[in-house]
Amino acid sequence: MSTYLLVHGAWHSGQCWERVVPLLAAAGHRVLAPTLTGYGDTAHLAGPEVGLDTHVDDIVGLITEGDLTDVVLVGHSYAGLVIAAAANRVPERIAQLVHLDAMDPADGESAADVMPVVQGWIDQAVASESGWRIPPPDVMPPPHGLFGVTEPADVEWLRSMLSDQPVRCLQQPVRLDNPAVNAIPRTHIHCVANVPEGITRRPVPAVQPNGSPSQVWELATGHDCMVTMPGELTELLLKLG
Repeated sequence: MSTYLLVHGAWHSGQCWERVVPLLAAAGHRVLAPTLTGYGDTAHLAGPEVGLDTHVDDIVGLITEGDLTDVVLVGHSYAGLVIAAAANRVPERIAQLVHLDAMDPADGESAADVMPVVQGWIDQAVASESGWRIPPPDVMPPPHGLFGVTEPADVEWLRSMLSDQPVRCLQQPVRLDNPAVNAIPRTHIHCVANVPEGITRRPVPAVQPNGSPSQVWELATGHDCMVTMPGELTELLLKLG
């Protein structure tokens, strides 16, 4: 049995993994899909002080308080920053890092450094009345939809769980100063269908920091593959458990 810890991205909540959790559990694994501070049922806790460090504390706290070991730590989108920084703090507890269509930072980088389009969102939030709120994006015409989700019922379900993104999450830098984090195997899963204009992905180096060949898998779907291709995503994740 492995422990899968699934970390959602910006605007989302742990509810977005609802179709993946039972599939991993049916295969005999422990699965956790928490909601980070400031999203979903904790949206009332959102504010200008909530940042990347808040979310890293969420995940590290869950791991240490639950005495979790051999964790397959999966981060979607923005949560690529969260899982990297969390692994930096508790590398001995992490068996695998999975960047699921996710940002992949270097030490000292923020979300805006990894994906330059983010700076525009930051600037708009800072100039807004609140000074910190980034509202969820609007639904785009097909084939883009909402984070790559286009089925009307799925779009409405997804919209029901979205909440504002605190700008500090995208401004704070990732700390990756623990050499032990480099030994953790990592896998990249890319969602390659209907990528919106302006969204760029860094090339994955041919060799992982631990010296082994990089492992990159693709899913022919949009960004929120846990909604659109839960079965196919689960098959890939089970290869790591």
